[in-house]
Amino acid sequence: MIAALVQGFATGAALIIAIGSQNAFVLRQGLRREHVPSLVAFCALADAVLIVTGVGGAGVLLRGNTNLLAFTRYAGAAFLAGYGLLAARRCWHGAALPTATQNESSLKAALAACFAFTFLNPHVYLDTVVLLGAIAQQFGDAGRWWFCAGACLASLSWFSALGFGARLLAPWFATMRAWRLLDSMVAIVMLSLSLSLLRH
Repeated sequence: MIAALVQGFATGAALIIAIGSQNAFVLRQGLRREHVPSLVAFCALADAVLIVTGVGGAGVLLRGNTNLLAFTRYAGAAFLAGYGLLAARRCWHGAALPTATQNESSLKAALAACFAFTFLNPHVYLDTVVLLGAIAQQFGDAGRWWFCAGACLASLSWFSALGFGARLLAPWFATMRAWRLLDSMVAIVMLSLSLSLLRH
C-alpha cells in the first residue's frame, strides 16, 4: 500500500507541477498575498474531487464525452486569452506596486477566476480524471485508493508550497520591473495555452 501511495504522490506531482494557468495565477496571488489560504484550499479540494472521480471510474465515461471536452476547450481558450491580454496590458502600462495590505480583488472574484482556470481547462480532466484514474486501476481495488491519497497529497503539498512559499520571493518583486516581468510570463503562459487549446 505504501508503494501505491508513493507512486500516486510522484505521478500526481509530475502532472500538477508543470507550468500552467492555474499555477501562474496562484503564484501571482501568493506574491500579492491575496486570499492565499482560500485559493490553496480551493485548488487542492478541486484536484481531490477530480482525482477521486477518476479513480472511482468516471475517467472511462469522460473519455468518450467529446461534447464536454469540446465545450471546455473553447470556453477555456477564450478565458485564457482574455486573462492573458489583461496580464499583457499590466506589463505594458505598469501598475502600482502591490503591498501586503492592498487587495486588488475580492475573495469572490479570486475564487471565480481560480474556478475558471481549473474547470475550463480540458487538460485537467485528461490528467486528473482520465490519466490518474487509469493508472490507479493497476493497483487493485484497495491499492487504487492509496494511489488516490498520494496524488491528492501531492496536490495539497504543491499548492501550499506555491501559495505560501511565494512570499519568500517577495524581496525579488520589490520593483516595478520585476512585476512587469512576472506579468509578461503570465501573459505568455496564458496566451500560449489558449492557442494550444484551439489547435487541438
